[in-house]
Amino acid sequence: MSRLRVAVLCPGRGSYQRPELGSLQGLASPFVDAFDAWRAARGGPTVRELDSADRYRSALHVAGEQASLLTAGVSLADLDQLDHDKAEVVAVCGNSMGWYTALTFAGALSAEGGARLIDTMGAWQARSEHGVVGGQLVYPLTGPDWRPDPVAVARVQAVVDEVPGLYWSIRLGGQAVLGGTEEALAAATERLPVVKVGANELPLRLPLHSAFHTPLMQATADRAAVELADLPWAAPQVPLVDGEGRAWRPRWADPDALRDYTLGAQVTEAFDFTAMVRTMLGAYGPDAVVLPGPGSNLGGAVAQVMIGMGWQGLTDKDAFLARQRSDRPVLISLRWPDQRGLVCR
Repeated sequence: MSRLRVAVLCPGRGSYQRPELGSLQGLASPFVDAFDAWRAARGGPTVRELDSADRYRSALHVAGEQASLLTAGVSLADLDQLDHDKAEVVAVCGNSMGWYTALTFAGALSAEGGARLIDTMGAWQARSEHGVVGGQLVYPLTGPDWRPDPVAVARVQAVVDEVPGLYWSIRLGGQAVLGGTEEALAAATERLPVVKVGANELPLRLPLHSAFHTPLMQATADRAAVELADLPWAAPQVPLVDGEGRAWRPRWADPDALRDYTLGAQVTEAFDFTAMVRTMLGAYGPDAVVLPGPGSNLGGAVAQVMIGMGWQGLTDKDAFLARQRSDRPVLISLRWPDQRGLVCR
């Protein structure tokens, strides 16, 4: 098999759940070593200590001050296993907090710089009177065939337009992630009809999440601009695609502009995952999208974007699943051993 051209998509906070405990067992990773040195110097539990806990505890593993660095550490440990004789990385992106992981993997920040950014922003989400701000909920925008449902999109947009303090947070492929105040989320939950997806009933509230990517996070962005002003930024070593669907190119990207976006609009404005994936696929034409851990919960969202744009002839869920069963899947999850072997040592 010839070397695959792959795009990497890093997951956001919330992807490390109970089944992911022990994800780092047996994995050597210079990125995790750097993260753990950063944490140990500050007296906090390291990524490896969190991952090797005797049991999964939501109060520990889901809390923002731990989950952010843990999530990024597992993602980067997976990416440290890539075999560059099997896979050429042509672009990198990340969903929500995964953007910070992408910055680190792409070399726009050093491992220590990435640890500082991720740990600092995560620590501000600690459960306290100044920590979690508002919240987020998830609602579906596609039908059972994963094709876009215009009625569902219009329904969500109407609720956002009508409810004060409610905003688009992430346009997540076939799902809407809405952020807002507690009152706004309660009003949205009342107005949106319940939809059963698998074992879940949506709208579904995300635990211990602030209203990321909304104007409610302006104070966080202002604080970041001051406290992280001295982070050393660089143009990425591989193309980066951000949450506005904009590409940042090696050598040409302005490090100051990259900093301003990351600490500004990326925090306070809606994150357009759909536009990001469209740019990544359309501009860089990868053979497949690689999803590092923890988990593999972005597979459906990426597939829904692929189906929406008819990428590589994918027209619905059945066509996507048939392609995944072939020897050339369009999504490669590094948490699935049979797929991992396509691109890893």
